[in-house]
Amino acid sequence: MSSAHKAWKAAAFGVHGHLNFTKSGFIEHSKNFNEEDMKIQLDGKNCVVTGANSGIGYAAAEALAFRGGNVYMVCRNKKRGEIAVSKVQSVTGNKNVYLELCDLSSVSHIKSWASKFISRKQPLHVLVNNAGLLEKNRITTPEGLELNFAVNVAGAFSLTELMLPLLEKAAPDARVITVSSDGMYTAPLTEDLQFSEGNFDGDLQYARTKRVQVALTERWAKLYNEKGVEFYSMHPGWAMTPGVVKGLPELCKSMSWMLRTSDEGADTIVWLALQPKEKLFSGAFYFDRAKAPKHMHFAGNSSGSHIVIDSIADSLYSLCHLPKFK
Repeated sequence: MSSAHKAWKAAAFGVHGHLNFTKSGFIEHSKNFNEEDMKIQLDGKNCVVTGANSGIGYAAAEALAFRGGNVYMVCRNKKRGEIAVSKVQSVTGNKNVYLELCDLSSVSHIKSWASKFISRKQPLHVLVNNAGLLEKNRITTPEGLELNFAVNVAGAFSLTELMLPLLEKAAPDARVITVSSDGMYTAPLTEDLQFSEGNFDGDLQYARTKRVQVALTERWAKLYNEKGVEFYSMHPGWAMTPGVVKGLPELCKSMSWMLRTSDEGADTIVWLALQPKEKLFSGAFYFDRAKAPKHMHFAGNSSGSHIVIDSIADSLYSLCHLPKFK
């Protein structure tokens, strides 16, 4: 592909993003929203939200608590988590909101936390894989994993696989919602999961991990279609969150006036958590309460191979030392 062609595709994707992924895009798309969809209650249903102490994760946890869900806010930092949980309880009046401490960059931490959570033997109705990271520099975790990959892929994969028995207990109402990014449109599916080939590019690695999340969601939907568990991926648009401010400071500075709020970014997560499964498509990718394409020609990406994602999943089972759910 020539440099001119690459530049044209980048410009076309940028225009598309400005029209759709910004606050103005949300306002325009919201004209088609049915507010009755958001009046559904979650009384007595158990919801786990990762990365819940701030940003989109916090907004999703608060919205689920407002609707009567028992919300488990998974956070890494104890102090920030306690403040977030206290705030949700105060704002919503829902006391069934709990802090769960877990470092999503560590598979061993996830396994330890999951073991304790599973021992409660309660069904899990909604799992929101929201915790995410954009780290521009190559950082390796104590477990030897590249940090973007550790949180965005290994963490979400491990947690989902470990929670499947509890999700099956909640069937047919169980669902997993994974928060991806529009950045995934710009990255092909690759088996170089930890960016070991070529010069490390944090932005590209983030996009690659988000592409893997979407592909894994599609694979889970097909693999577990008879278990009564639904799987959805989504992207929140361009929202002003602490994670985005840290990962993309230049973007936030130049575009702050056009970025979405955390509540607007979390809107589709909440919508997916509430809708009857008959209204949704397991394995699909959603944006602003509607099914969205997984590939855009002008973004410079093409459809990935199912053979590739099967190989990636096998690598993840091995790398994370996880048994396959049957």
